[in-house]
Amino acid sequence: MATTNSLHHHHHSSYQHHRHNLHYQSHFGPTSLSLKHPTSTATFSSLICYSSSSSSALVTSATTTNTSDITTETATKFDVLATHLTNQDFKKADEETRRLLIQIAGEAAIKRGYVFFSEVKSISVEDLQAIDNLWTKHSDGRFGYSVQRNIWLKVKKDFTRFFIKVEWMKLLDTEVVQYNYRAFPDEFKWELNDETPLGHLPLTNALRGTQLLKCVLSHPAFEIAGDDDNEEGKEAESRGGGKAQTKDTRVFKTDYSF
Repeated sequence: MATTNSLHHHHHSSYQHHRHNLHYQSHFGPTSLSLKHPTSTATFSSLICYSSSSSSALVTSATTTNTSDITTETATKFDVLATHLTNQDFKKADEETRRLLIQIAGEAAIKRGYVFFSEVKSISVEDLQAIDNLWTKHSDGRFGYSVQRNIWLKVKKDFTRFFIKVEWMKLLDTEVVQYNYRAFPDEFKWELNDETPLGHLPLTNALRGTQLLKCVLSHPAFEIAGDDDNEEGKEAESRGGGKAQTKDTRVFKTDYSF
């Protein structure tokens, strides 16, 4: 999607094979926001979907579309996630969600240890909905992929503004408007309260750019008839409002790497 506020990303040629400590290079395209290089070596950008060797074994069984309660009769592969969310342990639930995403993406993703964006389309609607329903159920509708999708559509699929809206980035105390990625995991918000940003969890790997997250949020599991049309209509209405468009003079660092 060609917008002024878009994210552009490049894959770094080498990486260390650690669970939460891979380093890639990613670039943001032109936007009205200024982004500053993070000072922490353990940033959100180093978050990746890796399968833990200590993870519970999967037990394959059928799931049902739009199920809000995962029981022993329906699916046991989501039991660990359900337990963490029931206990309000969102940090462990987030880790389990990344592990599950690898498992349901197929054998290639399991062997590799992370998910390619092109593999998301092979994930079943039922599996993604089951994960999302658990998140939304146990967060009073504040967390989950479907919640993130609604926010993404409201910011017209601009990932820079999406990251700021869900507070995966933080505003810096500088003279110009600058944002920085939160350091993982300490700077993320693992408690559910009134101050927790809507859509803050679950986290999705942004190491190789935003393609993976885009494919997850665009998956048929979360499509609602007319939602994209409504957003396009709102954008057209705002363009035709007759108000003169003012040029944004805020500084943006175009070559931002993380």
